[in-house]
Amino acid sequence: MTDRELDAAGITDPSLRRAYAHCRRLNARHGKTYFLATRLLTVERRPAVHALYGFARWADDIVDSLDPTQSADRRAGALARLQEDLAAGLRAGRSAEPTVRALADTARRYAIDHRHFGDFMTAMRSDLEVTGYATYADLRAYMHGSAAVIGLQMLPVLGTVVPREEAAPHAAALGVAFQLTNFLRDVGEDLDRDRVYLPADLLRAHGVDRELLRWSRDRGRPDRRITQALRAFEDLTRGVYREAAPGIAMLDPVSRPCIRTAFVLYSGILDVIAGSGHDVVHRRAVVPRRRRAAVAVDGLVRVTAARLGARRRARRGAARPTASPARSSSPPSAGSPPAPAHQEVA
Repeated sequence: MTDRELDAAGITDPSLRRAYAHCRRLNARHGKTYFLATRLLTVERRPAVHALYGFARWADDIVDSLDPTQSADRRAGALARLQEDLAAGLRAGRSAEPTVRALADTARRYAIDHRHFGDFMTAMRSDLEVTGYATYADLRAYMHGSAAVIGLQMLPVLGTVVPREEAAPHAAALGVAFQLTNFLRDVGEDLDRDRVYLPADLLRAHGVDRELLRWSRDRGRPDRRITQALRAFEDLTRGVYREAAPGIAMLDPVSRPCIRTAFVLYSGILDVIAGSGHDVVHRRAVVPRRRRAAVAVDGLVRVTAARLGARRRARRGAARPTASPARSSSPPSAGSPPAPAHQEVA
């Protein structure tokens, strides 16, 4: 399938194809939910999504490594080298680092604002030093770079039926909702990295602090106060999903099934967490395979209907007299010239 995706996207350079294939493998191995949803995109758009998530995954792996041989200084050095590679790659449009090479090509093809990548790297550097957040406002400021900008990077690839700036807040909110879900799901694993992403003020309101979380993790024993705090964080996260939901209808119809599938699967993690009694300090919540398959089948039905609808509209448009071309928010085709790099497209 990789060759078909790359051919459809007009990516012909052998070394560039290898870079995109590397990003695709990273997604398939680490991001099962995202990878499944990406399969519902039109084939020519998939490599760009693999590049965006592949780079994010690569940077995140540097920061989150539990390898005891990777000291904080070594991880900081690796992240600094990646940032240097990123800056040079975005300027030149190429890099020896495969994730940067694919990312730079995607940024050029879809005219993705380079500031989004800089904000992301700022958040990654923060993860090397910051181990907790005093308030939800502090956490949201961090998540602008770690999550919201991922949604903003994706928007030019997905395409919109409204002006892009109208869809942007919802795309950013969806990135934040996904990350909040990760924070809730990974409370125990983050504790093992000496990190607590649940805001201290929210925890304190329920009589919880880092020491109580650590005690519960180490002893394998639940605590009613922790359960109440986790339930409050779940409610907060569901509120962000509600902020994001209107944005799905603003996307190009052929992209909606992909994002709807990711939305349903990721918000479904909250259902699993609630069903487990919010026992995420001791174990990781996972959506059952049967549920993932059912949602994927629904997505396939929706994407088939969307593509048939697009073909009917194209046939009707071909039958009408030619009019002046209208400005579109859909991504450029493989054969169209890319917009200039480092430019925000409205």
